[in-house]
Amino acid sequence: MIVVFGSINIDLVARVPAIPCPGETVLSPRYETLFGGKGANQAVAAARTSLPHQVALAACVGDDAFGRSARDNLVCNGVVADFISGSAEPTGCAFITVDERGENAITVASGANAALTEAPVLDFPVNASTIAVLQMEVPFPASFNVARHVRASGGRVIWNFAPAPPAFSPRDLSDLINETDVFVVNEHEAITAARLLGCETGNYEEAGAYLSRSGCLCIVTAGARGAIAFHPDGRNEAVNAQPIRALDTTGAGDTFVGILASGLDEALPLRTALQRACHGASLACLAHGAQPGMPTRDQLIDA
Repeated sequence: MIVVFGSINIDLVARVPAIPCPGETVLSPRYETLFGGKGANQAVAAARTSLPHQVALAACVGDDAFGRSARDNLVCNGVVADFISGSAEPTGCAFITVDERGENAITVASGANAALTEAPVLDFPVNASTIAVLQMEVPFPASFNVARHVRASGGRVIWNFAPAPPAFSPRDLSDLINETDVFVVNEHEAITAARLLGCETGNYEEAGAYLSRSGCLCIVTAGARGAIAFHPDGRNEAVNAQPIRALDTTGAGDTFVGILASGLDEALPLRTALQRACHGASLACLAHGAQPGMPTRDQLIDA
C-alpha cells in the first residue's frame, strides 16, 4: 500500500510566448483551471498505474469549492481520500505560466497545505508493506514525523526533495535523509542538497553520488536524459527517457515519483521501475497540465 503525504492545489495555468522576467508583464489569451499539488499529482500517477485501492493521500483542503472538486477528482482517479482533512484556510493554489517550449514557472500559495499535520497518517494502517511518499510543499516537521512513523513500522520512505526550500538547514536535511530509503531529486535539487551537506559541486552526477553515501538510494532525474540511481555502495544505473516533443513539462517529475512508487510497491526490479517511471514521465509531457497526460497502468505495461 502506498500512502502519499502532501499537498493539494488547484492550478491556474496561463500560456505565454515567454515566461516574464522580473518587472515584465506578458498577456495570455485565457487561463485554465486544473488539478495539481505535488501530493495529489503523485497520488494520481501512482493510482493510475497501481492495482485498485492501493494508493491513499493524506492531505488538507479548505472548506470551499476548490477543495470539494479536488477531493472528487482524486476519488475519480482511484485515490483513497479518507485521510484528507479540512481547514479554515483556503485550498492551495498554484499560478503557472507555460511558454512555447513547454517550460514553466510556478508560484504556489500554500493555503490549507500549511495546516497539514501527521495526524491522518497516525490513523493509517501502516506496516512493513507500506510505502510513504513525501515532498516539500507541506510543513517539514509533519512530513518528518510521518517518515519516522512509517520507518518505525518497518515501511519504506520515498522522499522527493521538491521544491527544494530556499532556506533549509543542513541538520534538517541530514535528518531527512536518515529517515529516507529513496531520495528523489532533479539535477538542480541534487546540487542544492549536496551543497547543503558540504559538497561544493555544480555537477548533478557528483552530487547524486555524494548524497547516496549518506545511506539512501539517491535517484536523480535529468529530464530528456532520463534518470540515474546512485546506490550507497557506489554503484549506479542509468535509464534513458524516450525522445518526445514536449507540450508541457508541468507534473513530469511528480509522474516519475508516483510511478516509481507504484513499481516498488509491486516489487519490480529497480531498473524496471525506473524505466517505467521515465516512460510515464515522458508521456505526461504530451498533454497540457500536470494530471491529464499521466498514463494508465495499461499504457505502461503495453509499451
